[in-house]
Amino acid sequence: MAKKISILIVDDERSVRDSLYNWFIEDGYRVECAENAKEALHMVESDSFDIILADIKMPGMDGLEMLRRIKSHRKESIVIVMTAFATVDTAVQALKDGAYDYVTKPFDPDDLSHLIRNASKQISLSEENEALKERVVSLENIEDLIGKSAAMQSVLKEVESVAQSNSSVIITGESGTGKELIARAIHSNSPRRFFPLVSVHCGALTESLLESELFGHEKGAFTGAMYNRKGRFEMADGGTIFLDEIATISSKMQVELLRVLESKSFIRVGGNKEITSDFRVICATNRDLKNMVTNGTFREDLYYRLNVVNIQIPPLRDRVEDIPLLVDYFIRKYCTSMNKLPVTIEPSALKRLQEFDFPGNIRELENMVERAIVVGNGKKITLKDLPLQKSMIVSTLESLDDVEKSHILQTLINHEWNISQTARALKVDRVTLYNKIRKYNLKPLE
Repeated sequence: MAKKISILIVDDERSVRDSLYNWFIEDGYRVECAENAKEALHMVESDSFDIILADIKMPGMDGLEMLRRIKSHRKESIVIVMTAFATVDTAVQALKDGAYDYVTKPFDPDDLSHLIRNASKQISLSEENEALKERVVSLENIEDLIGKSAAMQSVLKEVESVAQSNSSVIITGESGTGKELIARAIHSNSPRRFFPLVSVHCGALTESLLESELFGHEKGAFTGAMYNRKGRFEMADGGTIFLDEIATISSKMQVELLRVLESKSFIRVGGNKEITSDFRVICATNRDLKNMVTNGTFREDLYYRLNVVNIQIPPLRDRVEDIPLLVDYFIRKYCTSMNKLPVTIEPSALKRLQEFDFPGNIRELENMVERAIVVGNGKKITLKDLPLQKSMIVSTLESLDDVEKSHILQTLINHEWNISQTARALKVDRVTLYNKIRKYNLKPLE
């Protein structure tokens, strides 16, 4: 055992105390003894015992009363009651009062040792769980949200404020400003942080695929539905669902989404059983939803249901003072991932980055830094390593596949990864575009 489990034996019979003491010492536990409940309570106050073995029938305070007092102060304590006069009523009452289990005298050493081992495993699992929770909390403090500008500090304050509620949130801002990172920050600082954050890229899916993705489907619901599948709403039970590009969903899906948000229940595609799920919804869009409501392309009731809290993410050109911090972060990130020695950036190159308009915002800056680390050969990123122009297509591509891959990626970026719009711009059908995306393993930058 990594940690020596401590056991307190409470019994008024010395022979019982001595026998149990010798058994458990031999098994490698730390063991203490008390001859009555009063003495045991004093010992519990001054020491932390993992397992307490207590006789029920003792002079003065009995074992059940001692159990209740221990549990009132330390609910996590594992108490096993012992008795030579076991009855169903006694056992039921002990378990109701919080006992882990009960044993009858005379003891079988093997059975008792097995019971203590099981209790020890529960203690270890509980401690591992707490350690993991502490690790998650500590990881939350390593913020991916970088910025000392007044605009970004205002956003961080909003995140901190809204995180503790269950209210719906719409995150707005230009493409590439980091809306998903804001959603993750809200979730990771909320009481739901130990449950899933489930992301759905609404703009990348057709209406039928989005319906199946959100609600799940039953086996045989449609061609290719070979098995039952949980939807994202179901997966997000207890946690948060993040709906990116919410403005792209169809009128039919808007109606379905409104119903789910109001009832927190839904039916899988092809099913008839209503499923409930406790989730919080966070949405993101780079479009003006209020204007879409006015134009009749987005439901007003859904808009107000979603827009309880609105967080506007500033574009990078409005937070120029954050660029050095972001550049430093991306340099460290990609030098580590590429197993390269740390590099720095020349002041002239950094100055040009601060003067650049960045239509693609943080995503474009990250792309630039990653490319500079790939193509750069020195210990510093220089001006010539940075593609400081509107188009991010690299002019030194050689093969036809390289050119096609770069052109498709740039078009996807220009249309915020909206598959329908990108396919129209490229003059291909959606199936062809999906095949190209798979062929070149194209993915949006987070």
